[in-house]
Order: sequence, then structure tokens, then C-alpha cells
Amino acid sequence: MTTIDSTADEFVGKADPAKVLGATRRTMGKYKTPVGPATHLAPERERLAGLAWRNFEVTQMGSTLGAEISGIDLTSELSDDAITEIARALADYKVIFFRNQPLSADQHVAFAARFGELEIHPFIPPNADQPKLVRFEKSAEVAGYENSWHHDVTWREFPSMGAILHAIEVPAVGGDTLFSDMSAAYNGLDDETKQRIDGMTAIHDFMRSFGNQFPPERQQEMRDRFPLIEHPVVITHQVTGQKLLYVNRNFTNEIVGLDADESDVLLEYLCRQAETVEHQVRFHWENDSIAFWDNRAVQHYASSDYWPQRRVMERASISGPRPVA
Repeated sequence: MTTIDSTADEFVGKADPAKVLGATRRTMGKYKTPVGPATHLAPERERLAGLAWRNFEVTQMGSTLGAEISGIDLTSELSDDAITEIARALADYKVIFFRNQPLSADQHVAFAARFGELEIHPFIPPNADQPKLVRFEKSAEVAGYENSWHHDVTWREFPSMGAILHAIEVPAVGGDTLFSDMSAAYNGLDDETKQRIDGMTAIHDFMRSFGNQFPPERQQEMRDRFPLIEHPVVITHQVTGQKLLYVNRNFTNEIVGLDADESDVLLEYLCRQAETVEHQVRFHWENDSIAFWDNRAVQHYASSDYWPQRRVMERASISGPRPVA
């Protein structure tokens, strides 16, 4: 029988191979796979860890986004101070979560309206009694197609500032929602790419996701109601001042001023930044959980891994200002 001598000369490793690489992110192999520490996350992660709150407790979830908030009852009449502090937490953490909040449809709308005017989505059916709530009712007959990284309604001239999603009925396994930090995505770009996209704009279009709802003879009518909209590729958050990537595969058609192939290559690269795991947080739903996300600062992805189980959610969306560079 052959035995292996652990002291043999071929065992040359004296330390972790990463020790000689330092703390620099790099690409590996012919596929140019990015590996290494996401060092650009450290300052924001530490800043968030030092925040303090008066009206609730916070458990930080992701490095630069995501916090679970406890010790507050959203079904009650909250003080202006509590609402102001929730708005501040939203700006800081980009997406905040609440458990065990059995909101009625009216309470859901009333809570959301504390943060601004609510929008009505023209293409997704509402709650039968409350038109300001979009209802996502998935089952064996109606499958989930929201499993792609996107901001909501960037095809509007004034896209949503934020959205509040309430879990009505969720499967025991699956149906999580993931969120990706678009400030971290921007900060993780190399300087050459940042300089290149500075000042660029892109065209956004509802037809990419909702055009199949209309017969050909009605498409021009819908286009007249919702024309193509141009937004900056990089926007500035109106509250935090952070730079954010603002393109997504669902609604962004092209980058203005580039030929089709060049636009497609650049858009694919920029959209792929949402897929970086270090930029993400994942939320597992329970009945009466709430997610409140800043639609400017994050993209989200609803995992469609629960078919044929039921998943019923309702969302209120808060109108925002037009994005600016």
C-alpha cells in the first residue's frame, strides 16, 4: 500500500495563496472572472454599523444595504418623528424589512402615503378594493416572471421613489426577493468605465416587459400615453448624494449616442453589476412581512422557484422626482 508523506517536497505551500495577492480585486482565467475582496464596500459598511435609532431597533443584514427593523407597529398611527426616522433608515440602508405587520389594504395605503404621493400602475392588476395597491397573485396558473434584476417603472418620466411590498400569502420554501445596491455597483467600476459613462443617457421603454399585453392596433395608443423616456446612466440620489447605476435589462433599450452593438455590450456589462453577490441582500418572506425599498438605489429580483405553490403580494409605490445626474 502506498502512503503519502506529508513532509514531502511537493508540499510547497507555506501560507494562504491570497497573502501574496493583497486586497485588490482582479480577474481570473480566460473567462475574466472577478475575484477578491470587495474593498469598496468597507467605508459604507462601517458607517451603517455606527448608526443609532430612537423609534425602533435595527439589525444590519448586508454589507451596504438591508436592515430588519423591529420594535415598531406599522398598523398603528405612527408619529411624524417615527415616519421621518423610517425615511432616514430607508435612505441609509436602501431596503428595510419588517416582520409580523398584518396591514389591511387601507392601512398599507395609509402608511405608504406618509412618504409621498402614490402612483397607479397601468399594466398590473390592482387590489379589487384599493387601486393604489398592485396585486401579484401567483399560482400554478399564473407563474412568476419578475425573476430578473430591475428597477421598477424606469419607463416613467418620474419613476417610483420607493415601493412597499406586503406578503399576504407565501410558500414555506422559495419565493425570496433579492436586492442589489446600485451605489456599490457604481463604486465597484474601474475609473475608466466611470469616466466613460459620466454624462451618458439611456432610453427606457415599457414595451420590453408589457408590450405583449396589447394587440398591434393598440400599441401606438400606449406609446402615445407612455413615450420613450431618457434618463442618465448614472444618477445622483437626491437624499444621500450617492452615485447610482440606473440601467436595467427590463426597461433600458439603448445608450444614446452609441451604435447598437457598442450600446448592447456596455449595457450588458453595466447591468451585470447587479449580479455581484457582494452587492446583494436576500430576504426570505413570511406572511405579513414588509419590504420597503428605495427604487432609485437598488434593483430587485423575485426568485421564481416556488411554482406551483401560491405567492400573493401587494405593493404600494411612491412617486419620485425625475432622476438627475
